Amino acid sequence: VQLQASGGGLVQAGDSLRLSCAASGRSFSDYAMGWYRQRPGHEREFVAAIDESGDNTYYANSVKGRFTISRGNAKETVALQMNNLKPEDTAVYFCVGDVRVHIVVEGPMYWGQGTQVTVSS
Repeated sequence: VQLQASGGGLVQAGDSLRLSCAASGRSFSDYAMGWYRQRPGHEREFVAAIDESGDNTYYANSVKGRFTISRGNAKETVALQMNNLKPEDTAVYFCVGDVRVHIVVEGPMYWGQGTQVTVSS
């Protein structure tokens, strides 16, 4: 099982960036998916999650109103649209998945490799 994240990069404060994640090795269409991040000097933290249906989303307070998580039509991909980025959003972002959305929020089983997002001031 692999979760392949892409879309990271170097941007300026106030810019937007879109991360994408695709699953391979098994179908994730019936799984909840989400994003975590690890900022320099911090532990990994929850960012956003979306349930199996794609109808319900959950966000960390620090990104609410700026980030939007969504699933592709086949529900095998998940995206994170990040707007109005701040220097404190600088982190390695990880795509994650698990059978239920509350597990994604609390501690998912499946992790992809990270993609670096750097926001300069």
